[in-house]
Amino acid sequence: MTTLTFEEINEMVAGRTVATEFLATLAAHGDRTALRWMTAEQTWDSMTFSQMADRAARAAAGLRALGVEPGDRVLLMMRNIAEFHYLDLAALFLGATPVSIYNSSAADQVAYLAGHCSAKVAIVENEAFLSKFIEVRDALPALQNIVVLLPGSELPTGVVGPNALTDPEPLDLVEAAKIGSPEDLATIIYTSGTTGPPKGVMLSNYNVVWTMEAFLPVYGWTREDLVGKKVVSYLPMAHIAERMVSHYMLLGAGIEVSTCPETSLLTAFLGEVHPNIVFGVPRVWEKLYAGVTAALSADPEKAEKFNEAVAAAEPLREKITWGTATEDEIATYQFLDDVAFSTVRQLVGLDECEVAVTGAAPIPAQLITWFRTIGVPLAEVYGMSENTGPMTFERFKVKAGTVGKALPGVELAIFPDGEVCCRGGLVCQGYLNDPEKTAEAIDADGWLHSGDIGEIDEDGYLRIVDRKKELIITAGGKNLSPANLEASLKTVPLIGQAAVIGDNRPFVSALVVIDGEVAPGWAARNGIEFTTLEEFAELPAVVEAINAGVVEAMSGYNGAESVKKVCILTGEWMPDSELLTPTSKLKRRGVNEVFAAQIEALYA
Repeated sequence: MTTLTFEEINEMVAGRTVATEFLATLAAHGDRTALRWMTAEQTWDSMTFSQMADRAARAAAGLRALGVEPGDRVLLMMRNIAEFHYLDLAALFLGATPVSIYNSSAADQVAYLAGHCSAKVAIVENEAFLSKFIEVRDALPALQNIVVLLPGSELPTGVVGPNALTDPEPLDLVEAAKIGSPEDLATIIYTSGTTGPPKGVMLSNYNVVWTMEAFLPVYGWTREDLVGKKVVSYLPMAHIAERMVSHYMLLGAGIEVSTCPETSLLTAFLGEVHPNIVFGVPRVWEKLYAGVTAALSADPEKAEKFNEAVAAAEPLREKITWGTATEDEIATYQFLDDVAFSTVRQLVGLDECEVAVTGAAPIPAQLITWFRTIGVPLAEVYGMSENTGPMTFERFKVKAGTVGKALPGVELAIFPDGEVCCRGGLVCQGYLNDPEKTAEAIDADGWLHSGDIGEIDEDGYLRIVDRKKELIITAGGKNLSPANLEASLKTVPLIGQAAVIGDNRPFVSALVVIDGEVAPGWAARNGIEFTTLEEFAELPAVVEAINAGVVEAMSGYNGAESVKKVCILTGEWMPDSELLTPTSKLKRRGVNEVFAAQIEALYA
């Protein structure tokens, strides 16, 4: 891998913006497919980069007519649909800043976010999203116009339909791009707000272009290699990882994006698209693993043979990764792949996957190893909105349990208190309208303080220990890492999700959620019949198996930090709820409130 310095990347990106990146892609690949989407008739439709440019140019002209000027904010509230990509781009061609907000935002949250960034225009997908703005319109004096892409029969005052963005004569994009500069904001990413009001992370065009350039060598691809690589875009665009992986790579590197409007449809879309690059939060990979396990369990003999193949292949895959495998070992692995693993990859739509990435929350190291063993090249990325997404990653020489090495041009350090900090062109400009929080996050020397505790090994690989603010302190004064314990608990086959409890408690306990996709196969193998998951969870054999699994999962921890008791739950915790953020991070305060009675019962 080519190692670029901070100065070299700075020189490469000088004068470039997201808009000029798109113009370069357009000039080189205008006739290539840019976006694909599923129609209401369940058929695929698409547009080329040239068609996308025309729509962006018309939308930019429409936004200008609605009063959008350089420096203004355009709020976007829509699902993961094709329209997002050219509307976000249209705002950039005006020198304005597009800001995505989560679709789950309630009316009062809409009021806070739109007010905080002083949005001049909002673009919403449908009437359901529109109603949230109408409810708080009087509290938003800066909001001059709202555009609804799928309007109802009658438009309220101050609301215009999609024609406002589709009918105008297109702007000259080459001329329009001259308005913007690298220092202009490319977007504002609002944090999930689990510990207070959301903070607006200001990311400049320089940040975005610099990060893309730094990440290319980590991919092991040139910009031309990326052209036409297939990606399914399914996470909200208020999520920095989705913006980087699909949106900005579409604009700047010419990838082909298939938009998936509902996260629940991802599995089906993987089977349709067979993407080359897949980003997923850990729960996505956990569910794919559970789906494979459930499918195999229908035939116990086949499942046993597959598991034997995985066990035999795991050390071979590791040797291949590190270049120490013999020709015979490579041939043996290839045989196992041909007879066992290739079929499974085809089944879940990962047969063409060249880069598989997990991030945004902890994942069990065993899960990474399992996917890599069956030929899905999964690796963990680490970063945050404040550093434009990726801070560390290693695609090839993967050490499961670590999050890779610093990106080229990025300084990575562990400060004396154990905190992970970084410095480089990917560090944001700060938080919008919040100099105090900005100073807390980015010190006078330019170091971004992550809030995470970590360790760097002798090869430069980073391992995250936990969030500084999430460390549990038991009644006995023991400091614990809940994330590590939760990752270990999720290695128990029947456990799909977990939340560790223990702050100011005499011992550590946990809430565990049964994996509904694994349960039927487990029951069949053990000769158990059940009608509901609630009934399944109360069966003595199930309780015994989970408790035994917890004991085994805790064997690597000392007595004071290991989980002693669990409460078994059955309802899956869903993203974008009172229990999980939109990126599937635990909302610990919400978990403690919702399950207060169950938690108290553990300590009764």
